[in-house]
Amino acid sequence: MKTLVKTFAAAALIAVSTFAMAAEGPGTKSAKANVNLSTADLALDHYVAVTTEGESAGVEQLFADDFSQKIQATNAQSNSRSAVVKLLKKQKGEKLNCTVSTDIIEESADYMVAKVTLKFENFTKTDLVTLERVGNDWKVSKSINSYK
Repeated sequence: MKTLVKTFAAAALIAVSTFAMAAEGPGTKSAKANVNLSTADLALDHYVAVTTEGESAGVEQLFADDFSQKIQATNAQSNSRSAVVKLLKKQKGEKLNCTVSTDIIEESADYMVAKVTLKFENFTKTDLVTLERVGNDWKVSKSINSYK
């Protein structure tokens, strides 16, 4: 049930973002879209939309200044915030063909660790995501990916 609620919340967030951008018109678009990241759940839902649905609004706003991404594979990789933001902007509008599930592993007033599982036809990607409260917003501070 919790996953269903999060799925609907993510869909609503995407719809609201799309309508807000369309209402601005081509000549009035601001440099950075402002996305509501006031709760950990909203930030996690937006992270899932950005990484799986090609959502590009608020990408810079979503990630903490010291964000890092680690990919656990045969050749382990690390990516900086700027590299991840650049890649996600390039993937604008591209939707991944996978089933997404999220589980909250740990949560406190200022910190959340979530497991985001993406099941593709031939493999599964697991993303452990750390979110932290920064001022009044929640930001993704770390992501560790593994593949099966």
